[in-house]
Amino acid sequence: MTSKVSVEDANAFLAEAFNGAQNRSEVILMEDGHAMMRLTAGPEHLRPGGYISGPTQMTMADSVTYMAIFTRLGITPMTVTSNLNMNFLRPCIGEAVIAEARLMKLGRTLALAEVEIRAEGSDKVASHAIVTYSIPPEA
Repeated sequence: MTSKVSVEDANAFLAEAFNGAQNRSEVILMEDGHAMMRLTAGPEHLRPGGYISGPTQMTMADSVTYMAIFTRLGITPMTVTSNLNMNFLRPCIGEAVIAEARLMKLGRTLALAEVEIRAEGSDKVASHAIVTYSIPPEA
């Protein structure tokens, strides 16, 4: 199966839905049950030492899960986060961060995804998340 939403449509949705958000992340892959996003880290995303902050990594985990769900359901704006569990494994140091989500389960009311966060160019996972989303009844 292919994604119900293209990379271009996903980025257009984010630009419209979150109008005015600075330094938005960019969707770089949309496949069936699988999405990737990239964020160029600005000063507001960094902790001392050039570490990409925990809140930035959590935001990326949340956002990329949203996109992974869209690959199966299409654009469903009212799909919302119900739980996010994050484990920070090592410092995430770099100019950009990559978040990759894979759906583990997509039911009628809940979706569950596994997310890996890396500094761009690194093969080492900096953080790992399990994210649950609530799916609206009309989806």
